[in-house]
Amino acid sequence: MNYFFLMSDPTTLLERFQHSLQRTNVLIYLKRQFSARAVHRTLSLPSSQRRLVPRGRGRYAGRGGEGKGLRTCVRACVPTLRRERARRSRKCGTAQQRQQEPPWAALRSPPLSSPPASPSRPAMTNFISVQLKKASEVDLAKPLCKFIQQSYPGGDAQAEHCRAAEELSKLRKSALGRPLDKHDACLDTLLRYYDQLCSIEPKFPFSENQVCVTFTWKDAFDKGSLFGGSVKLALASLGYEKTCVLFNCGALASQIAAEQNLDNDEGLKAAAKHYQFASGAFQHIKDTVLSTLNREPTVDISPDTVGTLSLIMLAQAQEVFFLKATRDKMKDGIIAKLANQAADYYGDAYKQCQYKDTLPKEVFPVLAAKHCLMQANAEYHQSILAKQQKKFGEEIGRLQHAADLVKTVASRYDEYINVKDLVDKINRALTAAKKDNDFIYHDRVPDLKDLEPIGKASLVKSTPVVVPLSQKFMDLFEKMVPLQVQQSVSVYNQRKADLVNRLIAQMREATTLANGVLASLNLPAAIEDVSGDTVPQSILNKSKSVIEQGGIQTVDQLIKDLPELLQRNKEILDESLRLLDEEETTDNELRTKFKERWQRTPSIELYKPLRAEGANFHCILNKAVQADGQVRECYQSHRDTIALLCKPEAELNAAIPSANPAKTLQGSEVVNVLRTLLAGLDEVKKEREQLEDDMKTVNFDMTSKFLAALAQDGAINEEAISVTELDRIYGSYTQKVQESLKKQEELLKNIQNAHQDFSKMKQSNNESNLREEVLKNLAVANDKFVELVANLKEGTKFYNELTEILLKFQNKCSDIVFARKTERDELLKDLQQSIAREPSAPSIPLPTYQTTPAGGSKPAASSTPTPAPRTMVGAKPQPPARPPPPVISVASSSPSASAPSGPAAAPAVASAPGVGASSTAPSQAQGPPYPTYPGFPGYCQMPMPVGYNPYMYGQYNLPYVPSPVFQNPGQPPYPTPQQPGYPFPQQPYYPQQ
Repeated sequence: MNYFFLMSDPTTLLERFQHSLQRTNVLIYLKRQFSARAVHRTLSLPSSQRRLVPRGRGRYAGRGGEGKGLRTCVRACVPTLRRERARRSRKCGTAQQRQQEPPWAALRSPPLSSPPASPSRPAMTNFISVQLKKASEVDLAKPLCKFIQQSYPGGDAQAEHCRAAEELSKLRKSALGRPLDKHDACLDTLLRYYDQLCSIEPKFPFSENQVCVTFTWKDAFDKGSLFGGSVKLALASLGYEKTCVLFNCGALASQIAAEQNLDNDEGLKAAAKHYQFASGAFQHIKDTVLSTLNREPTVDISPDTVGTLSLIMLAQAQEVFFLKATRDKMKDGIIAKLANQAADYYGDAYKQCQYKDTLPKEVFPVLAAKHCLMQANAEYHQSILAKQQKKFGEEIGRLQHAADLVKTVASRYDEYINVKDLVDKINRALTAAKKDNDFIYHDRVPDLKDLEPIGKASLVKSTPVVVPLSQKFMDLFEKMVPLQVQQSVSVYNQRKADLVNRLIAQMREATTLANGVLASLNLPAAIEDVSGDTVPQSILNKSKSVIEQGGIQTVDQLIKDLPELLQRNKEILDESLRLLDEEETTDNELRTKFKERWQRTPSIELYKPLRAEGANFHCILNKAVQADGQVRECYQSHRDTIALLCKPEAELNAAIPSANPAKTLQGSEVVNVLRTLLAGLDEVKKEREQLEDDMKTVNFDMTSKFLAALAQDGAINEEAISVTELDRIYGSYTQKVQESLKKQEELLKNIQNAHQDFSKMKQSNNESNLREEVLKNLAVANDKFVELVANLKEGTKFYNELTEILLKFQNKCSDIVFARKTERDELLKDLQQSIAREPSAPSIPLPTYQTTPAGGSKPAASSTPTPAPRTMVGAKPQPPARPPPPVISVASSSPSASAPSGPAAAPAVASAPGVGASSTAPSQAQGPPYPTYPGFPGYCQMPMPVGYNPYMYGQYNLPYVPSPVFQNPGQPPYPTPQQPGYPFPQQPYYPQQ
């Protein structure tokens, strides 16, 4: 084909291209039919002057080998050709390029070779699908297993929880670590991972200072840049991960729906289901994203964006129902209502994103086109209903409105949606209706504003997000109790420990009081000292007990170990706080440097719980140091007596003074009463020991109680439940303790009274008093030894347990510091990329002649005025200093060419910038005045004609305006600032071309 017919409709031209060229580029075809020079020349002309002459024809043929022939005019088709060329270039791209295209893959127009759409399926079915967000790789198993090992006792339960954490990490890699196919199986994988996140949220304390896992996601709509990369956000928040995963669920559902075959009922149902689910997912994100995150989200998950996406998905679901009704040939009134409702949805979505830069720009024309097309369909089907009701004027009015709408789409959005079939159908109906009305009915055609509004029928709604979303969901951490229950159990255990410790402390204090009273009365040694020169049996028993426990060497070793344990704990605590201090200092420095760009939680706020915990540890250590000092002081005061108890019986007997025996008191009633009372007191002490052991072994699992309360009320009133259960379990023990204390009080009172009677009957002298004092000290030393050993062992145990607690605290600090460093590196990288994306604005330095003269001195005053410096535009390079031109004699100048002299000429010259010269420029280019050099005459000003523009100077701008005053050879030049000199001789002058 060597010629084109004369065509005025570009749509007809494109239709001819579609059937003749197929996959050949339109512009290449034109170049083959015409000369390339003619095509390019035609494209550069206005549309009213565009004419193409076929190659080898026409009398206007040029040098390109064109002959004579018919001249063909193709008007108003060049914009269409350009769009067609862009469309075919997109189609011819590689698969890799298609993957890198914007996320709205469904916006592509059907290829030119595609067959026309069938009447049952209009050509408007170009649906919008959303691109998936991309996540960075995260290892969930390591931090979760670490928390499990710290929070749960070792055993089968801990191992099972760790295996569940590994399975969760594998599930994340399967859902987010690979490209997902547009299939329901991949969507189910995403849904199962989302369900698992919802199930572990109440069981693990995900936060920056506990289980710190940083999730990094890229913006789905950001294409990135050459240097900066794409926009991404990293947060240590499980809610952020849930939001992004749910976004991907909605996006993948929209892609699956767009891939459905809408020619059958199964495809229509699946598409409507997926679009409604996607709408519900985006709506859920809109309702929860701001409360979930503690900072501004990325654009793709912002409330405005996901709200618009939810409405778009709802509109597409409504359109699917419209297609289903059209395919099933339902009543035209119903179809019109469905189409009108879909048009409203599309219109609302377009209004929401029209003035906001949240969605890609490719979405706006599709939404506008869909709004017009659905409204046109509604008018078309309503016109059929009007025809059935014999309202022929209304039929024509609605068809005219529908024709105007589709004409708008065809003229503005034909690049995105092909509406040829719909245009033909509406035009045929309109032509037939007009013909019938003109020849038969003669019904008045009402105005558009007089037409009754079309009703609306919405058959779609956003599917609410109700966990579990997947039918195959199985809770990996089913046996793990929720975090709220764990916290309640922890508080209950603390209440229980406080109650038990308080009861045990009361009993121990009572026992210590009883021992002190007996020691002060020298009982039972006083009633056992029969001969007066042997060691009482009670003292021998105490001495044997002290020796069996290691004696004084044990106390010395325990006291020696305390400072080492204390120092170790201090070092661990100091190292933990040092890590926090260093990271906080770095964070403050970067915050000061980047200011508002440094958008993350300040370390000083994030570390408040840790610093409070560290301060608490400091207080505990200080109290422990005080307690160590008291123990050491008590040991020093009783060390000698304890050492005496550790000696053999012979040495012990020799150390105790002898006295006259109290044989007369043996077998008396007072002594028997004292022995009975002492035996009763010993029985009370044994009952306390047994009671203490019983209280320590009592154990009751409160997990079931708290779980039941959580399931019933949705919350746990820990205080009420704990107090009730503690009263029920330990009420009897509390009563027994109180009875033991009252019984001891009565026994001690009776012992003191009996001892008074015993002291009156006993013969007293100095030797007996001294012996009694020594025996009292030995009894007190035994009690102090037992107390010291218990306190020192308890202190050693305390320091060892505190070491484990401090090591966990140190690990917690190091973990959060490491996570903060990782977040800091990511944020620094993002800041560098954002700075690289920003346009640079370099400062333009002022020329040297506008700042300081060369040499730093002000030029000397001259009788001739110095020309004002000109303002330089931009950063143009200045030409190097030129040598003076050759000297021209005065005689060679014409008097008529001389410039007017006097100061009055200066204003005229100054007003010349921007005005073209009206006279011929001199043959020699005029330059600025130059200084004189030894052996070289000064600059000789060339004569210039009247009206000469001194600013018209080649391609460089002069720093000074030449003076029009003629100067004779040898006349001193104008004093001007010196330009930077060159160390080498000046180059010869070449006139500028």
